[in-house]
Amino acid sequence: MSKSAPSPPSTGPSSGSTPLHFGDVVVDDSKSYGHEDRSEAHQIFRQSAGHKVKHIVLPQTINPDEETVPGIQHPGSTGVIYCSDRAQANGFNYDSSHEWSNLGQGAPEVGPIPDAPPRPVKVEYDYDALEYAPTTGVKKLREAVANLYNVTYRKGKASQYTYENVCIVPGGRAGLSRIAAVIGDVYCSYQIPDYTAYDQMLSAFKRLIPVPTALEPENHYNLDIGQVKKDIHTQGLAVILASNPRNPTGQVIAGQDLKELVEISRESSTTVVLDEFYSWYIYHDRENDIGKSISSAEYVEDVNSDSVVIVDGLTKNWRLPGWRICWVIGPKNLITALSQSGSFLDGGANHPLQLAAIPLLDPQHVQYERVALQKHFKMKRDHVLKRLKAIGLEVKIPPVATFYIWLSLENLPDPINNGLTFFEELLKEKTIVIPGIFFDINPAHRRNLFSSPCHHFVRLSFGPPLEDLDKGIDAITRVLHKAKKEGMRSFGHSYRKSIEGRASLAKHI
Repeated sequence: MSKSAPSPPSTGPSSGSTPLHFGDVVVDDSKSYGHEDRSEAHQIFRQSAGHKVKHIVLPQTINPDEETVPGIQHPGSTGVIYCSDRAQANGFNYDSSHEWSNLGQGAPEVGPIPDAPPRPVKVEYDYDALEYAPTTGVKKLREAVANLYNVTYRKGKASQYTYENVCIVPGGRAGLSRIAAVIGDVYCSYQIPDYTAYDQMLSAFKRLIPVPTALEPENHYNLDIGQVKKDIHTQGLAVILASNPRNPTGQVIAGQDLKELVEISRESSTTVVLDEFYSWYIYHDRENDIGKSISSAEYVEDVNSDSVVIVDGLTKNWRLPGWRICWVIGPKNLITALSQSGSFLDGGANHPLQLAAIPLLDPQHVQYERVALQKHFKMKRDHVLKRLKAIGLEVKIPPVATFYIWLSLENLPDPINNGLTFFEELLKEKTIVIPGIFFDINPAHRRNLFSSPCHHFVRLSFGPPLEDLDKGIDAITRVLHKAKKEGMRSFGHSYRKSIEGRASLAKHI
């Protein structure tokens, strides 16, 4: 195993460059981009299945080009799926993915990193593993999950997790869907911005009545616990849903705030559902803190009476997204309900990979993984922030957790100062980011996207390897230099509509 981190590669032609300012950029006065109707990028988005405007009176209609199955209504794609489809329309495919920089997908690099344990690359199992696993998961894996949480977060506490508090699920979305399927007709609080899949979940499970809370950049996107308590009493909230650490802003609810959030479940008879997939991606300032992680499990008093539900898994922290082995932790009666919902939703997680996951949850193994991960990803975070600052895109609220940067484009000239247009321009440079609007959890899909508080943002992932990150920052640099040199007449138009459209265009060149 390597014992030292590699030096960051050269930052390319933009290294040490003077930050760009756009006060003298020529803007095309013949265009006004302040509404969806006048933006090509936004019209392409609205024309995709599931993203048409939902008016207050008339429900969304099925895309007429795809109206082949009566009664089918598109739910709308998540941000990653939409952006992947648009990238494919611009020539991206997995055979040539090395030519692209994918700063969009929410996945960490899966290969070896310095000082981490070896990667699991072989799975051996007995014939019994060819059978279905229980919908709650293999008992030994459930025991391993419970033990890890007890060792990490619950030392000295009278109430300890057992396997009966753990349900193994085939991915985080499956876990959230199982939870949503067993929740009754309730008001469910969520925040803006937050994880894109919550939009589809809140739209699909109609018994959940969504109640949004907009987090303010002036408050570093922190959740106001006092306001949450007020909302519970004035709005009758029964469920609070949140990612923590927070996707996409890279912030975290920790310490006293997290403790009070857990206490809410006891004091107000409110269920708190926390998506903790980035619980290891914490960037500590003190050397002695490296290796420490975050979980609401630390503040739970009674594991069977506190209404705190935790969703996590191997996907992000262990850097094994392809395994689809995750878990839900909560009171025993919840786990029984999740077993039943899993029987008709997904049928359970992969049996052989559940068995292969057991040794990976050994607490000593986990500690080695956490230390290596935090050092490596902190290095990548600092590298990307430095490069962005060098080209005039200083991040005002840098991430203290996750592997995402919530990048504001407000100081760029129109039209590349909105996430959708910036995204389309980067596709021309073989780079993928996620427009901020996808983190505006808005199940009704009614408002003009230009009114969204997330409209002037993109999410950049520093999950990929360092060389891919540099390739993406180089592409952003080219777009900004083009804007500085040529003005804005080259931007905001001529976007490829589809793979077929590209082929048709090639015939006329």
